Amino acid sequence: MLRYLIVAMMSMATVATHVAADEGNDPPVINGCAIWSHTRCPGADLRHADLSGKNLAGADFRGANMARVDLRGAMLAGANFDGADLTGARMSKASAPTATFRKARLVGADLEFARLFRADFTDADLTAANLEAAKANFAWFERARLVDANLQEAKLYTVNLRGADLSGTYRRYAVFQDADFTGCTGCPTDW
Repeated sequence: MLRYLIVAMMSMATVATHVAADEGNDPPVINGCAIWSHTRCPGADLRHADLSGKNLAGADFRGANMARVDLRGAMLAGANFDGADLTGARMSKASAPTATFRKARLVGADLEFARLFRADFTDADLTAANLEAAKANFAWFERARLVDANLQEAKLYTVNLRGADLSGTYRRYAVFQDADFTGCTGCPTDW
């Protein structure tokens, strides 16, 4: 009889451990926004949120307030940040291929070493943003504002800079091979 009691108690402890482990695996929710890939959080308030290293591929953050958000090393492939406020966002080493930032505010954002292949920054404000060593091949910066931005060692192969403003940018060792500078202000003239 004692043997059955011990076996029953041990199996109950195992079940309790599995239930507790499942509760610990729930994705975080910040201000009603679940933090996982393909989440839908348009207009969410995620100011100062720590989303570093998270997989947010395909997420919808249109019009979200993400000022000073930490997205370092995050996976942002195909994410939608159209009209979002990413002022002072920390996005170094983020991977954001095909992400859209149309009319987004990225003033003072840190995009150092970010992977921005085919990203769309049309009409975005990247004033004083840090894009040092960022790779933005085939990206669109049409009518984007990059005034006083740091583009040192940035790789901007085949980018669209039509109507963009690069006044005062720091461009040491930046590569603009096959870029479209039509109507661009402050763009290099020797490419």
